[in-house]
Amino acid sequence: MRTSVIKAYMQKEFKDLVRTKMIYLVYLLPTMILLLFGYGIRLEVTGARTIIIDQDQSRFSKELIDKCTHSKYFNTKVLLISPNEGLHRIKQAKTDILLIIPPHFEHDLLHGQKSELAAFIDGAFPLRATTMQGYVEGVILHAAKELAQRFGLKHPLITLNHRALFNQAMRDENAIVPGLIGLIMLVAPALLSALLIVKEKEMGTIFNFYASPVKKSEFLIAKLTPVFLLHSINIFILFLWATWWFGVPFRGSFGLYWITSELYLLISLSIGLLVSIITNRQIVAVVLTLIITIIPGFLYSGMLMPISSMVGESYIEAHIFPVMYYNHIVYDTFLIGQGLESMKNILYLAILAGYGTLLLIVGSLLLKKELG
Repeated sequence: MRTSVIKAYMQKEFKDLVRTKMIYLVYLLPTMILLLFGYGIRLEVTGARTIIIDQDQSRFSKELIDKCTHSKYFNTKVLLISPNEGLHRIKQAKTDILLIIPPHFEHDLLHGQKSELAAFIDGAFPLRATTMQGYVEGVILHAAKELAQRFGLKHPLITLNHRALFNQAMRDENAIVPGLIGLIMLVAPALLSALLIVKEKEMGTIFNFYASPVKKSEFLIAKLTPVFLLHSINIFILFLWATWWFGVPFRGSFGLYWITSELYLLISLSIGLLVSIITNRQIVAVVLTLIITIIPGFLYSGMLMPISSMVGESYIEAHIFPVMYYNHIVYDTFLIGQGLESMKNILYLAILAGYGTLLLIVGSLLLKKELG
């Protein structure tokens, strides 16, 4: 393998990236995706439009209303309307939650009797509805516990012991941003490498390679190395965005994060390389790359839906794409910190290494040093 040939090709690739302004895409695209999706994807629900119908007008009912009013999760209005009118407002999408406090609410509590509150939640979007239901239950259970303590009961009728592991603050950024790193490191490098060879096919410069004594291995190394080096810097840039700008904690090994990201970068470049080899037009290469990377990146990254909750074909497909393995390690380094003490992390690291090696071998075999 001749280093002088590789060096000459690499210099040409760097010059082409600068001349075509593609070098700006290397750093602008990842940052734009992280900022847009980091702020745009929200699993938490705040300011849910809430109407409370207080049919009791007692001291205890007002205390319950105060708990809702002073919570960031509810935008509360207390209205003197009928339950039917409140339900009608939900149907008109004018409110999200309707809470009805029944008559004799305080009377029943003072006499140790159960009192049922009616809560109606807009269930048009199931995930959002489940989240709002949890907020309502949390407020009511907390109020019931306080009342039990006030009356001197040793064992309250309702007890809730709730704790969220790894993301105690329940911040959306802690769950979304590490997952976005996996998506970005899959899409951006693949998109750029998908243009490396197909661009030369369209321009006709690929015949220089066909007619030259340059080996396929030298050609591939020279093509991939500049993009690899440029995107390696993004590993650190995305880390700084996540920890400094979004305030995501980092509890694991930075070395593990870096090594895993470099392996994953190699996989992404190999995917783009395969697309570039099998296509003959740049627009086709771009569209095909986006389909191959973005859709699996969202569906099977574990960012929006846990892989463990998938069944059947979706579970199998999630294990076919590399984003699941990478994101598992990234979430560990940011939020958990087990590192190489976890056998699953070691296994996933080995799978990523094997994945990248296999893709490079396939790409080398598919690349023909002749007009096909």
